[in-house]
Amino acid sequence: MPCYAIDGLVPVVDPHAYVHPMAVLIGDVWIGPGVYVGPCTSLRGDFGRLVLEAGSNIQDNCTMHGFPGADTLVEADGHIGHGAVLHGCVVRRGALVGMNAVVMDDAEIGEQAIVAACAFVRAGMKVPPRTLVAGMPGKVLRELTAHEMTWKHDGTQLYQRLAQRCRATLHEVMPLATDSRDRRRLTEEELGPGVMPLISTRR
Repeated sequence: MPCYAIDGLVPVVDPHAYVHPMAVLIGDVWIGPGVYVGPCTSLRGDFGRLVLEAGSNIQDNCTMHGFPGADTLVEADGHIGHGAVLHGCVVRRGALVGMNAVVMDDAEIGEQAIVAACAFVRAGMKVPPRTLVAGMPGKVLRELTAHEMTWKHDGTQLYQRLAQRCRATLHEVMPLATDSRDRRRLTEEELGPGVMPLISTRR
């Protein structure tokens, strides 16, 4: 993976994490066990410290950065959707930041809360635990249902299994010139329990 030291600070990646070879890690970055970091994600620890705790994930095309002296933190089992931007904020344990959402400096996403796709969480906003935030600017709409919290939990477990699958089987290849559209598909058994309810909920 592209991994760079700056001012003597070298990224730290637990051997049980998976970081895609096209992700970029710079400087004061800490990645814990079971973490998944998707392709084209930029973790730029050239000002403040960036931390992804155990079992969290940050998906394709995300950006994580912060100001000097401030940590940008995703706690254990945090879930950061495709294209999201985190800047100098804290995402508490088990929370989800949706696709293309932006979370600004000194904001705090409470434990098991959900930030909807494309939401803008303004600087300093404190999102209560187990609530839903949506809009630009983001507003707390309501408490989450038990079904929504289970849906998020299942999605995060899916990415924890993806980190294991990537470590075990993902490798660079040349594309095939042709193949049958009838070839083998990934099955629910391969992806792990809970994936089909997750997919059907998202449709």
